[in-house]
Parts: sequence; structure tokens; C-alpha cells
Amino acid sequence: MSQETTYLELSEVDGAHKFYEVVVDNTAMTVRYGRIGDQGQVKTASYPDNTRARAAAAKKIGEKIRKGYAPATPGVRQKRTVSRRQIVSTRSTARTAPVLWRYASGAPAFGIFVDGQSCMVGNEHGVITTLGHDARVLNQVRLPDGVKCIVADDAWIYAGCDDGNVYDLSGKVPRAAYAIAPEIDIYWLDIHDGVLGVSDADGGIAAIDHEDEFLWRRAGRGRSAWMVRCDTDALYHGHSQGVTGYDWRTGRELWHTPTGSVLFGWQERTAVFAGTGTREVVRLRKDGRAERTYRCDAPVFSCATAEEGRYVFAGDSQSSIYCFDQAGTRLWKLGTGCGSAYSMQYHDERLYVVTTSGHLACIDASEPAIRAAEAGSVPEVVDVKAPVRLPEPAAWSTVEVTTDDSDGVVVQCVDDGGRLRIHVLSSGYHRDWSVQFPKGIREPGARYLVTEVRESGRGGFYRAYGDIRRLR
Repeated sequence: MSQETTYLELSEVDGAHKFYEVVVDNTAMTVRYGRIGDQGQVKTASYPDNTRARAAAAKKIGEKIRKGYAPATPGVRQKRTVSRRQIVSTRSTARTAPVLWRYASGAPAFGIFVDGQSCMVGNEHGVITTLGHDARVLNQVRLPDGVKCIVADDAWIYAGCDDGNVYDLSGKVPRAAYAIAPEIDIYWLDIHDGVLGVSDADGGIAAIDHEDEFLWRRAGRGRSAWMVRCDTDALYHGHSQGVTGYDWRTGRELWHTPTGSVLFGWQERTAVFAGTGTREVVRLRKDGRAERTYRCDAPVFSCATAEEGRYVFAGDSQSSIYCFDQAGTRLWKLGTGCGSAYSMQYHDERLYVVTTSGHLACIDASEPAIRAAEAGSVPEVVDVKAPVRLPEPAAWSTVEVTTDDSDGVVVQCVDDGGRLRIHVLSSGYHRDWSVQFPKGIREPGARYLVTEVRESGRGGFYRAYGDIRRLR
């Protein structure tokens, strides 16, 4: 019996640009969908006979046509260019900062993550490199498209990708943990206890739960939303008109504070920090009240703080970085020597920046090193070379098969009213709670072995951590 293929597209001038393909092959129906020009996601379902498979396909095709999709020919419409921050980065006139080492990733870089064990950089080629604090390259993975940001949520680390997916980096290979709507042009992401905040090019804001389903979505007050930060109570959204706070459960606006156009955001326990195009970092309490400003000499591309805002750092469009004390006094200004800092993070008296030139640089921010740099004395920079060959894109939709279920937690994929959910089979867990689990590898009835399952801080669901293997 021959295959029956239906290919549809929905393309709007300033909106959606996505495809939907349905293939019926005997008793199997395969759906592939995503942004035009991408491979997209694939899901397959089996039916008792060909008649039922065709009926299921007709239902899905009808739903899409009613939403505006139309028959099309693959390859005629081209992939839209992903939004990049269009900037001009100039050379700093300040003395050079005490850079200990720098790694050339090969493309402009937004994504950065630093903890006690390592530091990570993700660039516009989709390559994420993990280095030790001693500058040794430890690992590389490659996502299908450019990396927008790398964020942490307790033990989990996620990367936002220009293909519209958010990947969990906690296991041996990246897994697609969230699939953002194809029409959303992601600018930034943050996550807290499984709830994902997404800000976009149009100034929109959305919250997505642990099952990759929208809690809510709003247009927002401005455009070009480069900031979203999440905590237990709210999402803090920075855009062309300032910063707005939203209730994470309902999307209700809690407050709005004009700050000038926001180009980056940071948060501590009691405050959020907005780096602005008006040459300031603005500190706001989490009720929206502006507390303090930290004045720079050019538009601020990035900012970060030491614990509880003890020091405030900023990176501007002229390749300079700044340090202020908590009261707002500028302590120093120095040049990176490797471009403007798109993102930054402070850890253990070191300031890590990723730059317009694609470098991850480690800067000694201790007082003696800074005083020496201001006097013109800096250490010799260790230049770390990237591996010669790029890694192949990770096969995130495949899963290793095993027969040994003794080392881990057993979970199973079940049909819950037409939605595929993951429940724990191992003893000692709530059997009716769902598990946050990659959708791309879910198959009805399949059992999986995961390294560890932990209860969410919000309660009511579990989160899978580490490697995932399918049980034969």
C-alpha cells in the first residue's frame, strides 16, 4: 500500500511561518511539524487498520486548514532569518581588564552558564562548549541552531535554541524539553521550578508549564523583549518600554516601571536589574519600585551581580565592563580586549563574559588584580583554542535501549485523555503524578529508565534528571 502525504504551510508576513506534514503508511500515521526550513518534530501513531489511520489523518489536516494552513510544496518558501541583535561594538578606550584566559568559540555568543565545577558558552552556530575553571575544554555539543541563552533550574541546565526548542543539557545528550510555538521568535528565556518564561522579538511574554503547555501568553507593553527572569511569584519582563511584572500562574500584570529600553536583565532574591539602552543599569524591587541606577558611558548590553547585589557589573557597547558598589558608586571601568559583553556572570571573584567576537573570557575581579590593571599591569592572557572539528548535531530524538532496570527509576508513557503523560512505576512515588520528560521520545505504553526522579518544589509533579534509556 502506497504512502499518502499531505503537506501544509501557514506563512504570514509578520507572524507564523510554519509547516505541518501528515504521512499515512498502511496502519501508521506520522506527523512532522515545525518552522519552515527546519526538520521539525516527528510523532508517529499506529492504528488497527489503514481506514482508521486515514480518518485520524483527515481529522488533523482539517484542524490545521481551519486554522489557516494551506497545501504547499516543500522547499518553495525559504526559512526566515532568525533575529539577531544588530549592534556595532567599538573598542574600549579604557585600560585592559585582567583577563586570565579567553576561549574563541567561533561565532558571536549569548549563552553563558557558570557554577563551581565548570563554565559553558553557547554561540550562534549552536555549539555549546564546557570548560573547566582552569580553561581546559571538557565537552562540546551542537544544537540544530544558534544558542540564545543557557539557564539553570536547580540541578537542571537548559539551552534556548533558535530552532524554537529548549534543550535539557543534564544528560549525556541534549533532550528537547520544551517546544516553543514556531511563530514565536525567542529573544530570551528563564526557568524556575519547571515553569519556563519566554520573551520574544515582538515584545511578547509567555509562561509554559512542566508539560510543555502554555499557562498563558500576552502581547506585552513594548517590543524587542531581551529580558525575562522568573522566581517563585512572578515573571519579570524587560522590553522597549521598561520592565513589567506578571503573576506566573495567571499572567495578570502586577506592575510596570518605565526604565528606558531594556537590553538585558538579571535578578537576585529581592531585586531585578535591567541593563538599558539609556546607559544605565536600573535596580528594581520585586514590587516594581526603582531603587537605584548605575550609570555607564554607553548602552548596556549585559549586567550581573555578586551575591545579593553586593557588587553590580555591566558591559556596554564599547567593549567596556564596569563595577559598582551596592550604593551605586562606580568602582572601576576596564576594557575586555575581545568585544562587547553580550552576557556575563560573576563567580568566586571572577567575572565571566561572552562577547560579540564569540569569546568566553575569564576576568580576575579581585581587588588586587583590578588595582594592578588600572595601573597598566595585567597577566598574560591564555588563549584557548576551539577543537578542530565541530561536533555533529546531537541526536536528541533517539534513545538508548536497555534490558537492565536495576540502576535508576522506571517510568511509563500512558495516554491521559489524548495526551501522552509519563508516570512513575517504581515504588515509593506518587503513581498519579506526571513526570517532566522530553516529548520527542514519548511512545504510548513504552517504559523508560531514568537516572533520578525528584519532586518539584511546587509539588504535584516530578522531574527526571540525568540519562534516559528505553526498557526493551
